[in-house]
Amino acid sequence: MLDWNILSYVTFLPLVGALLILVTGGKEEVAARNAKHVALWTTLATFAFSLLIWIGFDNSQAGFQFVEKTEWLGGGINYHMGVDGISMLFIILTTFLMPLCILASWNAITTRVREYMIAFLFMETLMIGVFCALDMVLFYLFFEAGLIPMFLIIGIWGGANRVYASFKFFLYTLIGSVLMLVAMITMYNIAGTTDIPTLMQTEFDSNLQLWLWLAFFASFAVKVPMWPVHTWLPDAHVQAPTAGSVILAGVLLKMGGYGLLRFSLPMFPEASEYFTPLVFALSVIAIIYTSLVALVQKDMKKLIAYSSVAHMGFITIGIFTFSQQGLEGSILQMISHGIVSGALFLCVGVVYDRLHTREISRYGGLVHNMPKYAVIFMFFTMATIGLPGTSGFVGEFLILVGAYQVSTWTAALATTGVILGAATVFGYTGVWFSVSSRRKTSKRCSMSIKEKSRFSCLSFSLPSG
Repeated sequence: MLDWNILSYVTFLPLVGALLILVTGGKEEVAARNAKHVALWTTLATFAFSLLIWIGFDNSQAGFQFVEKTEWLGGGINYHMGVDGISMLFIILTTFLMPLCILASWNAITTRVREYMIAFLFMETLMIGVFCALDMVLFYLFFEAGLIPMFLIIGIWGGANRVYASFKFFLYTLIGSVLMLVAMITMYNIAGTTDIPTLMQTEFDSNLQLWLWLAFFASFAVKVPMWPVHTWLPDAHVQAPTAGSVILAGVLLKMGGYGLLRFSLPMFPEASEYFTPLVFALSVIAIIYTSLVALVQKDMKKLIAYSSVAHMGFITIGIFTFSQQGLEGSILQMISHGIVSGALFLCVGVVYDRLHTREISRYGGLVHNMPKYAVIFMFFTMATIGLPGTSGFVGEFLILVGAYQVSTWTAALATTGVILGAATVFGYTGVWFSVSSRRKTSKRCSMSIKEKSRFSCLSFSLPSG
């Protein structure tokens, strides 16, 4: 496995599928059907290859494995790929979610299907590349190019206000990344290389670390996103198609936390320690403020979006505890949130495709019309608030333990987010039980007979053939 460059296969296989869709022609219906099948089988093959990385990964060894290094642009800039225990988990998460996104889009997307599938496959290549890259230039190219397909997915296949949301998403993330590029150029001028493992061993001047840390933080804070640069996320989630929201919450947000782990902590340790109080303050504000905002939301997607900001606040707290519990909890929470939030957006998509509304008040009596669906949705909502026995509990508990060892007040204030999250969940799930399917007590919370008929099918329609 070490001899046949498996990381390059996993990274660029989706791009091959996108090119195959691009060159295939035919009538519009035939081309759309072929594009769906090519995208599905390509993402499944990519997931299978990624499992080979997991199987062949040696947990007993530290450092990067499956390393590929080739001269590229010269001057110390190389094509350098590799994975460690952190990046491997995010690669598996990415390749696992992509086939689900293709299936979720099977019948939901009816216009420009070929272009939609190409955008998703192209984005998968870029997301995997972010987690594999061990050269700053290569990392930056993958990191920034990922904006393009998501910008198109929101702007073309999104909701009524999709243009505003797509430009807001693009500009927020682009402006922060420009500062990161300036910092990378400065580091290259000092160290003479863009090799990430080498830069991890380079000791930068303490004063310079402060400026470099702020430049990187400007980019990663927007990507996480942290308060107060989080406002692009609710708009992007609401306007994006279901599969776009799944990838946005499941993978793209994790790039910010991954960047903090890969760059900020190991390369600028003194600056990271210096700015820890700032990160704690912003994270606590994000947890409490966005949890309160989520309490008053009427749109289900926007509610999940604000709760995502709160959960990412826990993750940034755990990263900057500099403790084993905090760091491990943050990584577990990112993986858990990627799966749980993706599942929640898929559940919302099931209802939206049938009822064509995300208004929570219109979901009255949902449990009576779709009992199996309600159980599934309830399970993932319990996971998102950290119910013991779910993946959300493990990550949040470790983060709070690590935070308590560093700052009691930070841990205490962050815990209020768990309480507010539980209040939010019980608030909107109460609507589901508010009206019986046989007895209507409120026009506002009741579904019409026509609306109820749209709930007759729970699962996604699977592809034929």
